[in-house]
Amino acid sequence: MNRTATALRLVIAGLILTAVISTAADVASRVALNPFNFFGFFTLQSNLLTAIVYIVAVVSAVRGTGQGRWLVIARAAVTTYMIIVGIVYALLLAPLGAAGGVPLPWANAVLHIVVPIYVVVDWLVFTDRAKLAFSHLWLVLLYPLIWSAVVLLRGATDGWVPYPFLDPATGYGSVLIYVALIAVLVLGFGSLVFWASHFPRNRTQEPAAPSASLTGQP
Repeated sequence: MNRTATALRLVIAGLILTAVISTAADVASRVALNPFNFFGFFTLQSNLLTAIVYIVAVVSAVRGTGQGRWLVIARAAVTTYMIIVGIVYALLLAPLGAAGGVPLPWANAVLHIVVPIYVVVDWLVFTDRAKLAFSHLWLVLLYPLIWSAVVLLRGATDGWVPYPFLDPATGYGSVLIYVALIAVLVLGFGSLVFWASHFPRNRTQEPAAPSASLTGQP
C-alpha cells in the first residue's frame, strides 16, 4: 500500500504542477501575466501547497524515514484546503461560470475537481499517518486567515480580488460574512480530517515520533 500511495502522490503532484504551468502559459499567451494576481487565487496556492507536501511525503517514503508529526499535520491542512476548494468551486464559482483563476478547461477540472477528490481518498485510504490531537487544529486555520487578510488588503488598495464573492463592491459586510464562512468551513472540515486520523493506522510503518514542541514533552 505504501508504494501505491507514494506513486499516486507523485502523480498528483506532477499533475498539479503541469496544470499550473500550463495555465500560466495559456494566460501569458493572451495577456501580460501578473504573477501577484495569477498566484493570488486560493485554488492555485492550495494546489501548489498540496504538491509540495506530497513531494515531501514521497521523499520521506523513499528515504524510509517515515512521516513526522509536522508532515502529517501539513497533509491534514492541505487536505482540508482542497476540500474547501472543491466545495467553493461547486457551490459558488461553477454556477456563475467563473473559472476561479484557471481558464484552461482541463487544468480547471484537475485543480478544482480531481485533486480535491483525490486528497480525500488519499487521507481515508492510505493511513500512513499519526493520530492528530484537536489541540493542533488551529494550525490549519493560519494559512486561510493570512490569505483572507491579504485579499482584503488588496481589495481595499488596488481593487483586485480573486473571487467575485470577495469583491468589496458587494459591500464589506458581505465579504466578511464569506470570510467567516471560509473560517467555519476550514475548522469544520479540518475537524473531520483530524477525526479521520484516529482511524486504524497501517501498523507496518509507524510515523516518526512527534517533536517535543508538539507534545509538550522535554
